[in-house]
Amino acid sequence: MIKKILGTFLIILVSIMIAITTTNKFISFLILSSGILNIWFAILNSNYNYIFGSLFYLLNAYISYVNGLYGIAFLSLFVYFPLQIDGFIRWKEEIPIKKLPYKLNICIIISLITSSIGLSLLLHKIPTQSLAYLDASSNISNICGIILMNLKYQEAWSVWLINNVIDLIIWITKSITHSPSGSTLLIVSIGYLLMNIYGLIKWKKLNI
Repeated sequence: MIKKILGTFLIILVSIMIAITTTNKFISFLILSSGILNIWFAILNSNYNYIFGSLFYLLNAYISYVNGLYGIAFLSLFVYFPLQIDGFIRWKEEIPIKKLPYKLNICIIISLITSSIGLSLLLHKIPTQSLAYLDASSNISNICGIILMNLKYQEAWSVWLINNVIDLIIWITKSITHSPSGSTLLIVSIGYLLMNIYGLIKWKKLNI
Protein backbone atom coordinates (compact mmCIF):
# COMPACT_ATOMS: atom_id res chain seq x y z
CA MET A 1 0.00 0.00 0.00
CA ILE A 2 2.80 2.44 0.88
CA LYS A 3 4.57 1.67 -2.42
CA LYS A 4 1.34 2.32 -4.35
CA ILE A 5 0.74 5.67 -2.61
CA LEU A 6 4.35 6.88 -2.97
CA GLY A 7 4.48 5.85 -6.63
CA THR A 8 1.21 7.64 -7.38
CA PHE A 9 2.34 10.80 -5.56
CA LEU A 10 5.66 10.82 -7.40
CA ILE A 11 4.00 10.41 -10.80
CA ILE A 12 1.59 13.29 -10.10
CA LEU A 13 4.41 15.50 -8.81
CA VAL A 14 6.62 14.86 -11.84
CA SER A 15 3.63 15.44 -14.16
CA ILE A 16 3.02 18.84 -12.55
CA MET A 17 6.69 19.81 -12.85
CA ILE A 18 6.79 18.87 -16.53
CA ALA A 19 3.37 20.35 -17.35
CA ILE A 20 4.26 23.83 -16.08
CA THR A 21 7.00 24.02 -18.72
CA THR A 22 4.52 23.43 -21.57
CA THR A 23 2.16 25.79 -23.39
CA ASN A 24 -1.11 24.09 -22.48
CA LYS A 25 -0.35 23.28 -18.86
CA PHE A 26 -3.68 21.77 -17.83
CA ILE A 27 -4.06 19.34 -20.75
CA SER A 28 -0.38 18.45 -20.50
CA PHE A 29 -0.78 17.59 -16.82
CA LEU A 30 -3.88 15.47 -17.46
CA ILE A 31 -2.38 13.47 -20.31
CA LEU A 32 0.98 13.00 -18.56
CA SER A 33 -0.47 11.90 -15.24
CA SER A 34 -3.28 9.74 -16.65
CA GLY A 35 -0.97 8.04 -19.14
CA ILE A 36 1.70 7.07 -16.63
CA LEU A 37 -0.77 6.21 -13.86
CA ASN A 38 -2.49 3.90 -16.32
CA ILE A 39 0.70 1.84 -16.66
CA TRP A 40 1.62 2.16 -12.96
CA PHE A 41 -1.60 0.58 -11.75
CA ALA A 42 -1.39 -2.11 -14.44
CA ILE A 43 2.02 -3.07 -13.07
CA LEU A 44 0.45 -3.26 -9.60
CA ASN A 45 -2.27 -5.54 -11.01
CA SER A 46 -4.98 -3.02 -10.08
CA ASN A 47 -8.04 -2.32 -12.24
CA TYR A 48 -7.68 1.38 -11.37
CA ASN A 49 -5.36 1.46 -14.39
CA TYR A 50 -8.42 1.42 -16.64
CA ILE A 51 -9.88 4.55 -15.03
CA PHE A 52 -6.74 6.53 -15.89
CA GLY A 53 -6.49 4.75 -19.25
CA SER A 54 -9.99 5.95 -20.17
CA LEU A 55 -9.05 9.58 -19.52
CA PHE A 56 -5.75 9.21 -21.37
CA TYR A 57 -7.32 7.80 -24.54
CA LEU A 58 -9.98 10.51 -24.69
CA LEU A 59 -7.25 13.17 -24.50
CA ASN A 60 -5.06 11.21 -26.90
CA ALA A 61 -7.90 11.15 -29.45
CA TYR A 62 -8.09 14.95 -29.42
CA ILE A 63 -4.33 15.58 -29.62
CA SER A 64 -3.83 12.97 -32.35
CA TYR A 65 -6.67 14.47 -34.39
CA VAL A 66 -5.17 17.97 -34.39
CA ASN A 67 -1.83 16.41 -35.40
CA GLY A 68 -3.33 14.65 -38.43
CA LEU A 69 -2.92 11.16 -36.93
CA TYR A 70 -6.46 10.11 -37.74
CA GLY A 71 -5.88 6.41 -37.20
CA ILE A 72 -4.79 6.94 -33.60
CA ALA A 73 -7.52 9.55 -33.03
CA PHE A 74 -10.34 7.34 -34.35
CA LEU A 75 -9.22 4.18 -32.59
CA SER A 76 -8.48 5.99 -29.31
CA LEU A 77 -12.08 7.16 -29.20
CA PHE A 78 -13.95 4.17 -30.62
CA VAL A 79 -11.72 1.19 -29.77
CA TYR A 80 -9.20 1.95 -26.98
CA PHE A 81 -11.69 3.79 -24.79
CA PRO A 82 -14.33 0.98 -24.89
CA LEU A 83 -11.55 -1.57 -24.26
CA GLN A 84 -10.71 0.28 -21.05
CA ILE A 85 -14.27 -0.27 -19.85
CA ASP A 86 -14.03 -3.95 -20.85
CA GLY A 87 -10.75 -4.33 -18.98
CA PHE A 88 -12.09 -2.66 -15.85
CA ILE A 89 -15.00 -5.12 -15.73
CA ARG A 90 -12.80 -8.17 -16.48
CA TRP A 91 -10.21 -7.36 -13.81
CA LYS A 92 -12.91 -7.16 -11.17
CA GLU A 93 -13.17 -10.95 -11.52
CA GLU A 94 -9.57 -11.56 -10.34
CA ILE A 95 -8.28 -13.07 -13.60
CA PRO A 96 -4.99 -14.97 -13.09
CA ILE A 97 -1.87 -13.81 -14.97
CA LYS A 98 -1.10 -16.17 -17.87
CA LYS A 99 1.49 -16.79 -20.57
CA LEU A 100 0.79 -17.44 -24.26
CA PRO A 101 2.02 -20.62 -26.01
CA TYR A 102 5.03 -20.09 -28.31
CA LYS A 103 3.05 -20.78 -31.50
CA LEU A 104 0.55 -18.06 -30.65
CA ASN A 105 3.40 -15.57 -30.22
CA ILE A 106 4.48 -16.27 -33.80
CA CYS A 107 0.91 -15.83 -35.03
CA ILE A 108 0.64 -12.50 -33.20
CA ILE A 109 3.84 -11.17 -34.80
CA ILE A 110 2.65 -12.13 -38.30
CA SER A 111 -0.78 -10.62 -37.62
CA LEU A 112 0.75 -7.36 -36.38
CA ILE A 113 2.79 -6.94 -39.55
CA THR A 114 0.02 -7.80 -42.03
CA SER A 115 -2.65 -5.78 -40.20
CA SER A 116 -0.36 -2.74 -39.99
CA ILE A 117 0.22 -2.85 -43.75
CA GLY A 118 -3.51 -3.20 -44.42
CA LEU A 119 -4.49 -0.30 -42.15
CA SER A 120 -1.74 1.94 -43.54
CA LEU A 121 -3.13 1.45 -47.05
CA LEU A 122 -6.50 2.72 -45.84
CA LEU A 123 -4.98 5.67 -43.98
CA HIS A 124 -3.02 6.68 -47.09
CA LYS A 125 -6.37 7.47 -48.73
CA ILE A 126 -6.95 10.34 -46.27
CA PRO A 127 -5.41 13.46 -47.90
CA THR A 128 -4.17 15.10 -44.69
CA GLN A 129 -3.08 11.87 -42.97
CA SER A 130 0.39 12.07 -41.43
CA LEU A 131 2.88 9.19 -41.01
CA ALA A 132 0.39 6.58 -42.23
CA TYR A 133 2.44 3.41 -41.71
CA LEU A 134 3.69 4.46 -38.28
CA ASP A 135 0.16 5.51 -37.33
CA ALA A 136 -1.19 2.11 -38.44
CA SER A 137 1.57 0.13 -36.72
CA SER A 138 1.07 2.04 -33.48
CA ASN A 139 -2.65 1.36 -33.52
CA ILE A 140 -2.45 -2.34 -34.36
CA SER A 141 0.20 -3.06 -31.73
CA ASN A 142 -1.67 -1.02 -29.13
CA ILE A 143 -4.97 -2.84 -29.76
CA CYS A 144 -3.18 -6.16 -29.44
CA GLY A 145 -1.45 -5.04 -26.23
CA ILE A 146 -4.68 -3.82 -24.64
CA ILE A 147 -6.54 -7.05 -25.46
CA LEU A 148 -3.70 -9.15 -24.06
CA MET A 149 -3.61 -6.96 -20.94
CA ASN A 150 -7.38 -7.23 -20.46
CA LEU A 151 -6.95 -11.02 -20.53
CA LYS A 152 -3.85 -10.72 -18.27
CA TYR A 153 -1.26 -12.24 -20.58
CA GLN A 154 2.39 -11.39 -19.84
CA GLU A 155 3.04 -10.82 -23.54
CA ALA A 156 1.04 -7.59 -23.39
CA TRP A 157 4.16 -5.82 -22.09
CA SER A 158 6.31 -7.09 -24.98
CA VAL A 159 3.76 -5.94 -27.56
CA TRP A 160 3.53 -2.55 -25.84
CA LEU A 161 7.31 -2.18 -26.02
CA ILE A 162 6.99 -2.47 -29.80
CA ASN A 163 4.27 0.15 -29.63
CA ASN A 164 6.52 2.38 -27.48
CA VAL A 165 9.29 2.42 -30.07
CA ILE A 166 6.83 3.32 -32.84
CA ASP A 167 5.24 6.06 -30.72
CA LEU A 168 8.65 7.52 -29.89
CA ILE A 169 9.43 7.84 -33.60
CA ILE A 170 6.03 9.45 -34.24
CA TRP A 171 6.24 12.03 -31.46
CA ILE A 172 9.91 12.82 -32.00
CA THR A 173 8.95 13.65 -35.58
CA LYS A 174 5.98 15.74 -34.44
CA SER A 175 8.05 17.53 -31.78
CA ILE A 176 10.70 18.48 -34.33
CA THR A 177 7.99 20.05 -36.51
CA HIS A 178 6.46 21.80 -33.45
CA SER A 179 3.09 20.09 -33.81
CA PRO A 180 0.40 20.81 -31.14
CA SER A 181 1.23 19.00 -27.86
CA GLY A 182 3.76 16.85 -29.71
CA SER A 183 6.40 17.37 -27.03
CA THR A 184 3.93 16.39 -24.30
CA LEU A 185 3.12 13.07 -25.93
CA LEU A 186 6.82 12.51 -26.56
CA ILE A 187 7.38 12.75 -22.79
CA VAL A 188 4.45 10.38 -22.22
CA SER A 189 5.98 7.93 -24.72
CA ILE A 190 9.32 7.99 -22.89
CA GLY A 191 7.52 7.45 -19.59
CA TYR A 192 5.54 4.58 -21.12
CA LEU A 193 8.73 2.95 -22.39
CA LEU A 194 10.39 3.03 -18.97
CA MET A 195 7.26 1.84 -17.16
CA ASN A 196 6.64 -0.95 -19.68
CA ILE A 197 10.18 -2.26 -19.23
CA TYR A 198 9.56 -2.29 -15.48
CA GLY A 199 6.17 -3.96 -15.98
CA LEU A 200 7.68 -6.66 -18.20
CA ILE A 201 10.34 -7.46 -15.60
CA LYS A 202 7.82 -7.34 -12.74
CA TRP A 203 5.29 -9.66 -14.35
CA LYS A 204 7.98 -12.13 -15.48
CA LYS A 205 8.97 -12.56 -11.85
CA LEU A 206 5.47 -13.66 -10.94
CA ASN A 207 4.82 -17.40 -10.64
CA ILE A 208 2.21 -18.47 -13.18
